[in-house]
Formats: sequence, structure tokens, C-alpha cells
Amino acid sequence: MSNDSTVPPADDAADHPPWARELAEQFLAGASCLFVLHGDVHDVVRPPGDGRPSSYVGVGEYLATQLFGSWDVVLRHDLGRGLRAFAGADGDRLRKMVAKLSEKIGEPKTWPRDPDAALDLLDRLVQSNLMETDPAKRLSIAVVFEHAEFLLPSSELAQLSGPLGSRLVRLLSWARDPNVKRNNMAFCLMTDQLAEINERLVGSPYVSALTVPMPVADERRRFVEWFDARDGQPGNLAEFAPAQLADLTAGLNLVSLERMMTLAERSGVKLDADALKKRKKALIEAQARGLVEFVEPPYSMDDFVGNEGVKKRLIDDAKLLARGRLDAAPMGYLICGPVGTGKTYLAECFAGSVGVPCVKLRNFRSKYVGETEANLERLLTVLRAMGPVVVVIDEADAALGTREGSGDSGTSSRVFSMIASQMGDTRYRGKLIWMLLTSRPDLLPIDLKRQGRAEVHLPLFNPPDDEEVRAMFLAMGRKNKFRIDPALLPGGLAGRGLSGADVESVVLSAKRLALIDGRDQATALDVTAALDDFVPSAQGLEKEKQELAAVLECSSKSFLTPEWRELVERPEARAKLQERMAAIRRVIEE
Repeated sequence: MSNDSTVPPADDAADHPPWARELAEQFLAGASCLFVLHGDVHDVVRPPGDGRPSSYVGVGEYLATQLFGSWDVVLRHDLGRGLRAFAGADGDRLRKMVAKLSEKIGEPKTWPRDPDAALDLLDRLVQSNLMETDPAKRLSIAVVFEHAEFLLPSSELAQLSGPLGSRLVRLLSWARDPNVKRNNMAFCLMTDQLAEINERLVGSPYVSALTVPMPVADERRRFVEWFDARDGQPGNLAEFAPAQLADLTAGLNLVSLERMMTLAERSGVKLDADALKKRKKALIEAQARGLVEFVEPPYSMDDFVGNEGVKKRLIDDAKLLARGRLDAAPMGYLICGPVGTGKTYLAECFAGSVGVPCVKLRNFRSKYVGETEANLERLLTVLRAMGPVVVVIDEADAALGTREGSGDSGTSSRVFSMIASQMGDTRYRGKLIWMLLTSRPDLLPIDLKRQGRAEVHLPLFNPPDDEEVRAMFLAMGRKNKFRIDPALLPGGLAGRGLSGADVESVVLSAKRLALIDGRDQATALDVTAALDDFVPSAQGLEKEKQELAAVLECSSKSFLTPEWRELVERPEARAKLQERMAAIRRVIEE
């Protein structure tokens, strides 16, 4: 079955974006007449043509004026403004549309605003068109539903007994009807997140879901060249060439890029490196709706003390990334160890050394049906466009869910599946670098820890000797802008079992004592008093279990301390460690 439609792309197919070509090909082949466009649907698109476009248009207008530009009728609908004819800036075409529609369903001023009544009216138009015996009077009709997530939101089955169910059945009936497909009628639903559309519509074999991707570097370059040349004075908006600016704005869509350049245009101040960094950060966080937080620490790997094998691995990987050797980068890291060993600090130090953007995921979970998956889909879309980027997930065992998630309508298992799928996509090696932080790696699903996902497992341990503890006191002093003279530190520090967090707490206590006395430097009495007053955590068995879990997860012997390395090389050492860990778990549970 095929259509006789004149839907573009035709001679200028190469000028149309891939998603538009795929939509046209599927429609012309008769595969579908109902399409769900998702992703960057609220961006602007470059119209086709031999020269540069006079302007960019929104995706909805692109559908109406380009893809369905030769059709008799194009209608657009959203809950805010209801149903209306649409022909872009072509007034003559709009008048012809209104005249044809008035004969079929009455004048536009009589069209209802209520969405269910509007769908009834559309159904009358569809049925009238199918029953038309005169081919010359039969119309080619396209309907674009903008913000379709508010018309057909994701929902539980129990909610489909009312108007929502009626809307769903009506659209599915159009999609299944072979007569609708043969008579040049098409329906396009637009949403930025596919997970927000009712899954019974998206999952239908009669419906085609097409992704509108974020713009790539070449598309951003063309947009910058077009925007910059509008006043006839190219180069007056930024201190970068268009190709450089396109590379530096990875992760932005064209609407955000336009906002950035418009600010430069109106202020009369060229975009420099600092302004670009600040505005890009704000725009990307806005695109992700506040679900990501940029990490811009003042630290580097030079500030990290101890765990020399781990430190060397990350320094070497940072150098590879700086040289652009993304193919040699791991898909991700699992950083584990007892609480207080500096997992978050290590991630921040790596972010300060690696030379690519680093973000932390904020809580993307929601109590509303489908919104958690939609939030995660939005996050992944932005991150893929930003690459290369380091993605830090703290408390990963709690944040990522499991394959066997229960009690939440399957949300946890779907979140887990989406994360695991993205982490294992080797097309993004070196572009999305995952850092999973947890003190309980034993609770993290094995699917995320396997090779090809979080494949490098880095264990962190408390400082094992006095020399390393002293070095950590100095590092924590630098971090908190309060220098500790090594000569003030007593001996026997390693025997106190201090973690990095414990050392920082002692440094801050000594700093407080000095400031109370009106001094900027600590004395030996301040340090001794802070050490004597400090009470370490009594959770000895819990910390031992966490340390054992880190050792068992370690993916390279070079990451271990000499003592642990010697131990794990003994026969049946891993089995004994597992037995000890199981015994501790039983004691804690009891």
C-alpha cells in the first residue's frame, strides 16, 4: 500500500532534517499516518533552500509550511488555543484553507475550544473526507497537536474510562484505519518527552515515534553564521569564529543559542570565554529544568592525597581526555569505600583536572505517573548533546534503582533500564563518562558494574600510616583555607583510624579554636585539643563491611594498598573475605 501524496522531501530531500525525511518516507510507504515527534520539538529548524534561509522556523511551522506545505488543509491544536488553521506567513493559503474548512465543519469562530469537542469536530472532518465521492473535492489534511502530553498524558489503566480513554481510542482508530492512510490524512503529536505520552498510544504498532534530536555542531555553526550576518557585520557578537562557538556550545539547542547571541547583540558586548561559560551553564540547567548541577570545583587531582594507585589511574585518564583520545576513555567509574574516605572529593578533583564539563544529577524522581521517566529522558537528551561530559551520581545504590524494582508501578525498573542502556551504549564512549559513588557497592546491581558500563572500580581507604595522615591534614587545611603546620601534629595519628572526613572535622575544630582566640594560625594546643575532643564513629563493623565491599569490587590490584594487595593474592582470599562480609552482615541485621 502506498500514498499518492506530494509530501516533501522530494528533489531537495537532502535539505530536510533526517526526522522529516523519515516521517515522509513512512507516510509515503503507508506504514503510518500518526506520528509522535519527541525530543527537541520546541526548537527552531532551518527551512530547505539553495541559499541561507531568511529565518528559522519552529518545528510546528516547519511541518505546516514545508512537510505539508502543498496540502489543502493544515490544522494545529493545543489545549490553550484550541483548533485553528495554520499556513505560516502565507495569508492567501490560510484564506483558502478557511474557505474549504468552512464548507466542511463551519467557520473557525464556531469551532469549540474544549479538546474533546474539538476531536469530535476533527472526526466529522475525517469521516466527511472519507465519504467524499468526488476526488476533486477530497482534501489532503494534516493535523499537528502541539504539547500533546497534556492531551494524552501517561496514566494508569483505571484513568482511561473517561475522556482520556475516548481521546486515546479516537486517535488509535484513525491510525488503524487503512482508508485514512490512503486518503492523504496525517496526524502529528509533538512532545518534548516521549514518556509523558500515554504508553498505549506510543506502543501501538500503527503509531510511529520519531526523535527530533538536539542540533549537532554543524547545525549550530550554520545558525551562528546566519544570526551573525543579519546586520551585515559578521563577527561583531563573539570573540570566537562560528565553528569555535559551535563547538563550545555543545548541549545547547538553537533557541538557547539565539538567546545567548541576542543578549550579546543587545548589550553590545562580545561573548568572551567567561560570559560564554556563565550563560551556557545557566541555559543548559534551564533546558534540563534544574535536574543537573554543574560542578566547577577549585580542586584538581594534585589536591587529592592518598590512594596512589587510584590517583595515578585518574590522572592518566584525564591526560588522555585532554588529548582528545576519547576512544581510550572508560565508559564509567565505580568509586567505592567506607564513608568519609573522600569519594565525592575525588570526583570533584577529577572534574577539576579533566578539562570537560562535569555535572551532578539532582533528584529526578517524581510522585506523578510517568514524570520520573520523562525527567530522566530529558536529562539523557541534554547530556548526550553536551558530550564529552562527566556525570557524577552520588549515593548511586539508592539513586539508580534495580531491575527488580517493586511497589512503584515499575518506575524503578524502568529508570534502571534507561540508565543501564545509556551507560552501555559504546557510541558515547568518552562522551558520557559516568562516575558512580557509593559506600555500598554490594547493593548496586551487577548490570551497572560490569565491563562496558562502570567498568573501572576504584576503592578508597583510610590513610594507613602517619605520613599519609599528615599529608591529609595539610590537604584539608588548604581546602578549608587554614594552614596546619606539620610540626604541630603529634605522632601515632595512624592508630586513631581517622578517615578523610574525620581529618577535615579535626582541622575545622582547630580552626574554630584559633579564631575564637582571635588568631589566624593554630597552635599545637589547638590541634591537640581538637584531636582529643574528636569522637570517631562507633560503627566499626559497618565500616569494616564497607571496606571489604570496596576490596571485593576492585577491578585492578594496583588500586589496592600494599597490605590489601598482599592479602588478596593469597589462595582463596576472596572467598574468605566474602565469608567475613556475610558474617558481619548477619551480626548487623541481628
